[in-house]
Amino acid sequence: MRARLLPLLVVLMAGVLIAFGFPLAVALAAGQQQRVVVDRIDDSARFAALAQFVIDAEGSKSSGAGERRETLQHELARYQELYGIRVGIFRRDENAIARSPSWWELPEKGEGHEAFIEALAGRRSHDPGQVWPWQTHGKILVASPVVLDGDVVAVVATESPTGQMRARILQGWLVIAAGLGAAMLVAFGAALRLTSWVLKPVGTLDAAAHGIATGRMNSRVAAGGGPPELRRLARSFNEMADNVEEVLEQQRAFVADASHQLRNPLAALLLRIELLALELPEGNEEIASVRTEGKRLTQVLDDLLDLALAEHATAEISLIDIAGLAAERVTAWRPFAEEKGVRLTGTGRSAATGWADPIALSSALDAVIDNALKFTPEGEDVEVALSVEGDRVLIVVADRGPGLTEEELLRIGDRFWRSGRHQNIKGSGLGLSIARILLGAGGGSLSYEKNPPHGLRVTVAVPRADPTAGPE
Repeated sequence: MRARLLPLLVVLMAGVLIAFGFPLAVALAAGQQQRVVVDRIDDSARFAALAQFVIDAEGSKSSGAGERRETLQHELARYQELYGIRVGIFRRDENAIARSPSWWELPEKGEGHEAFIEALAGRRSHDPGQVWPWQTHGKILVASPVVLDGDVVAVVATESPTGQMRARILQGWLVIAAGLGAAMLVAFGAALRLTSWVLKPVGTLDAAAHGIATGRMNSRVAAGGGPPELRRLARSFNEMADNVEEVLEQQRAFVADASHQLRNPLAALLLRIELLALELPEGNEEIASVRTEGKRLTQVLDDLLDLALAEHATAEISLIDIAGLAAERVTAWRPFAEEKGVRLTGTGRSAATGWADPIALSSALDAVIDNALKFTPEGEDVEVALSVEGDRVLIVVADRGPGLTEEELLRIGDRFWRSGRHQNIKGSGLGLSIARILLGAGGGSLSYEKNPPHGLRVTVAVPRADPTAGPE
């Protein structure tokens, strides 16, 4: 969820920063150019005052007109030499009174020519178009009128290079970019903290839900952090978990009580059947059938009681010798296998340790091996193989029985489920369910697959590391 929420927040913050930084960059460029334009207007006013003396002397045919013109030309040349700005004073017919450099002419068209026309009309030229840092050949031309006795008699024109201005704009943009980058880093850190604050209760809720789904019914959520909505959700989740745990506890108690209470009447009933059998001819088929069904019902009650105890019991996890325990169970079941004419063998590693409840693992192995021996015909093999894969120890029990179809593999391990093809074989349909619950309480698992060419492979997996320990 963070992978979806964090990019969204980053994109939104980047959009806000760009929306703020772009106008700021444009305003900075406009400000730098306006500064240049204002400086040129001030310079033009000084040159216009000098031009008035020259034009006035020429109009009165004063003997000092030539000297004044030379002074004006000297000022323009010095100005151009110091600042690199082309400057000229042009009459209405565009002939130059003085200019520097001497070859400079007014543009015949474009913004420069329009600025000259506006100055002749007695107005200062409009601000030139914005020059951007990438416009290496850009110029800024400013024209101001020279007014004498209320008439525009000439125009002062300046053409400024833009190298320094563009450098200042670019430098300002780099500062803005650095500021936006720093703001983006701060915003990203804030987004990380925000998403962590928002999603931490969600992660805790997910872990608690997973714990309940895997059988840890005491999993709860601390409702002390995060937004108010998530705190309410955490409280609602805890209430739901309490109700579910209470209902399941009532169900377990009912199953255990019912199984226990039914055992005594059933035992009495079987005893009466045995007494009744004494009065009937030996070998009576009805009495034999009643005995079989009574014993089956007794087995079902015993399995129900074991199932209720398995769901209620807490696994006592410890580091144990898995290989030794598996070999012990194979040895214990070998006489029964020989009685059936089935070869029961143990293969694989002779040494392996893992974390499990030894009683629960023994019971699970007994259920799996018993199931394999029941369905394996005489003369076939049942193999118990021990191996280590990654962080798990595997005990694979493979038989050569009739096996199961793909649909039946999806249902094996369900409570009271038995294949319709094997209803004549003794069993309650609870053995593998009990084994799965016993293993799951200790972090283990039970899985099923086909054993080609026919048969079933049941894999008992237990962790090699302590499942109750947190990460280092």
